[in-house]
Amino acid sequence: MKSNVFSKKRIMYLSSILFPILITQLGLFSMNFFDTTMSGKVSPNDLAGVAIGSSLWVPVYTGLSGILLSVTPIVAQLVGAKKTKDVPFMVVQGLYVSIAISIIILILGFLTLDPILQNMGLEEEVRHIAKWYLISLSLGIFPLFLYAVLRCFIDALGFTRVTMMITLTSLPINFVFNYLFIFGKFGFPKLGGIGAGVASAITYWCITAIAILIIRKQSPFKDFNIFKTLFPISLTAWKEILKIGVPIGLSIFFETSIFAAVTLLMSQYNTITIASHQAAMNFASFLYMLPLSISLALTIVVGHEAGAKRIKDAKAYSYLGICMAITLSLMSAALIYFFRPEVASIYTADHTVLKLTQDFLIYAIFFQLSDAIAAPIQGILRGYKDVNVTFLMALISYWVIGLPVGYIIATYTSLDAFGFWIGLISGLAAGAIGLSIRLYIIQRRNEVAFTLIQK
Repeated sequence: MKSNVFSKKRIMYLSSILFPILITQLGLFSMNFFDTTMSGKVSPNDLAGVAIGSSLWVPVYTGLSGILLSVTPIVAQLVGAKKTKDVPFMVVQGLYVSIAISIIILILGFLTLDPILQNMGLEEEVRHIAKWYLISLSLGIFPLFLYAVLRCFIDALGFTRVTMMITLTSLPINFVFNYLFIFGKFGFPKLGGIGAGVASAITYWCITAIAILIIRKQSPFKDFNIFKTLFPISLTAWKEILKIGVPIGLSIFFETSIFAAVTLLMSQYNTITIASHQAAMNFASFLYMLPLSISLALTIVVGHEAGAKRIKDAKAYSYLGICMAITLSLMSAALIYFFRPEVASIYTADHTVLKLTQDFLIYAIFFQLSDAIAAPIQGILRGYKDVNVTFLMALISYWVIGLPVGYIIATYTSLDAFGFWIGLISGLAAGAIGLSIRLYIIQRRNEVAFTLIQK
């Protein structure tokens, strides 16, 4: 079996799933980049307001939309098991769950947004921009979460190129509406950073409309007749979606929120240190799109193979995906090490910030190596529908190991701010080790079960 892991057929198939996902993730990353940089052209307050709003919104969105990622392995396994008649029912139930999540977000936002912003000690104008940026953004919450389910359905069928094209279409839409509403061009109101929220909401409506049109008109999606039957709400189906999705969402939330927590703790240092940290962290996040995309692709491929009871093929794709991630991470690490000055200069021209950013980037190298193992294994385990242990590992590795270790090193040693990065690296490494052990256990369990069935 191992000799066939790197077969040309497997590499080509996994790459055909992976490449569009990577372009999609980079596209989504670019949208947030547009919001931030274009708002910064108006004033520092607009930049700060959008940055604060984004820092509050991203952990909430990624965590809660992570719940809906359960639709991918559910649909992938149904397709692999040739149970395609059950797919429309599960997708519609996923859409219902997305509406419920959207309503909960709006209620919680209404109750907590003002108190949270009031307690952050922000300048009045920055607080005003952050608040109305988020309120404007909330006008697109319903379509955003509906699209999350539709994207999972499309991806689960293996047509990741379609969601790639939708995302690429969204970039010029977002850019144009940012230009109109942030700067007040062609008679549109000049809203500054708030306009970025309006533009994002409009973009969410547009991409959801495009996705619905494609699913209704294009094969093979139209063959599933997703919107033909308005199924009643099924608590059993909701339970399956949430049983898989909630641990996924919490795992993602613990991961994204730990970086937000470190950013808040970094506020005790001077502006140069904070700016250098943010620049290095932003570039590390950009490179994380590689292992993340491999993770999402492996959920689809492993889900298909596991659903079809092709245990050896599922295991082979697992090894292939991990090896691809490690290879790319070594290339990323080399890029960071040899081109630190060039990378740092993307973010700043200040000599002091430039130098400190390069120092932070050295620590980012170790991020790549841990993520290259942890991220793909998370995707593989989701393909097997094994998510509860992953959630516990995320909690322990980030919040029980990573943050405390970082705080202790930063507070009680001369490493200062670098201590938080060492803590994050420790948490990522612990997670990678724990996930590797879990993957071995699950694959061994599946092999034993398959052997017993054959007998």
